Amino acid sequence: MRLTRAIPAAVCWAVTAFAAPAPSMPWPPTPEPAAAYARAAEIAELGRALFFDPSLSASGRMSCASCHDPARGFAAPNANPVQPGGADLRRTGIRSVPSLMYQQDAPPFTEHFFEPEDEGDESVDQGPTGGRDWDGRVDRARDQAALPLLDPNEMANPSPAALAEKAAGGPNAAGIRRLFGPDVLEDPARALAAIGQALEYYQQTPAVFSPFSSKYDAVLRGQATLTPAEAAGLAVFEDPNRGNCARCHKSKVAGDGRPPLFTDFGYAALGLPRNRDIPANRDPNWFDLGLCGPIRHDLAARTRYCGMFKTPGLRNVALRQSFYHNGVFHTLRDAVAFYAQRDSNPEKWYRGRVFDDLPPAFAGNIEREVPFGPRRVLSDVDVDDLVAFLRTLTDGYRPAP
Repeated sequence: MRLTRAIPAAVCWAVTAFAAPAPSMPWPPTPEPAAAYARAAEIAELGRALFFDPSLSASGRMSCASCHDPARGFAAPNANPVQPGGADLRRTGIRSVPSLMYQQDAPPFTEHFFEPEDEGDESVDQGPTGGRDWDGRVDRARDQAALPLLDPNEMANPSPAALAEKAAGGPNAAGIRRLFGPDVLEDPARALAAIGQALEYYQQTPAVFSPFSSKYDAVLRGQATLTPAEAAGLAVFEDPNRGNCARCHKSKVAGDGRPPLFTDFGYAALGLPRNRDIPANRDPNWFDLGLCGPIRHDLAARTRYCGMFKTPGLRNVALRQSFYHNGVFHTLRDAVAFYAQRDSNPEKWYRGRVFDDLPPAFAGNIEREVPFGPRRVLSDVDVDDLVAFLRTLTDGYRPAP
């Protein structure tokens, strides 16, 4: 693992903000590495405290961890498709909670991504790639952290000023002032930036957010072997004529030795069934179009992107209780079986119109590559084997001596 993956932003910030300004240069001199890393570690620890602090919400009862449960791979704590929030904890958003793990290599959002030479064909335009959240609307973890803090359906602070006031009266006020300046909480913009940055540093803690401690990692290190079912599942996963999963969920070690993240950070329209348990979906004329809106606005005119959502990483996927952006499935087997039977047995998945969660005008955007198609290429045994393999991606595995 590259050293720069540990706490890159933390070190950069510490390098630029730790020392006194030099008289002859427009930036501060570089501090000693030990001092920079020590400061970064302190900011990450503050971020950990803020992550679990419910006092930063309008209700006083909701923290980041309320939706991003460490026991569930920092994804949703339950099987609800959307989580309750808002000032009274009675409002809901429109999408399921994505995992915060293994996001350290997510590239900035671009409409036209070309893979590095050592990872694929660098001449092929992979289309929209990168960013954070289901629609890639922000690039950095600090910016993503600000979204729920100010979202009326989540932590529901009506403004940065209201957030700063909450932080000033909360249990972490002294730590924020010590690390970011005694008057930081009197400036709402600086307060929001400091809180976001601390949360970002915490999310860059490798031992917590990218430990690479699954059974599959042990297999890659030669410390374990897959069972016959798990090995068969991996074969289906990587076979372009059966599962074809590795086309988007990269499963090979990168050219520079990095373990796979099981995502290419790209976007696809899967044609999921409409989840009628999401309150917004009670309006039959309302649709969540992903890259086209309704949350993201800058790509609304790119109708070829309508219905596309970011490909999630599959690490710790077996810990989740709701799957895909609308949380429509609640077992890992159903989430996999949908790929096998969407087109061959649509009656199993849809009530009435096929692809009912997307306006018919955008049906041409829906993914059609294998294993999709009218001829079923994945058997029930293949689905079971795939699930067995996906369970090997759960962190916390202890290799036998």
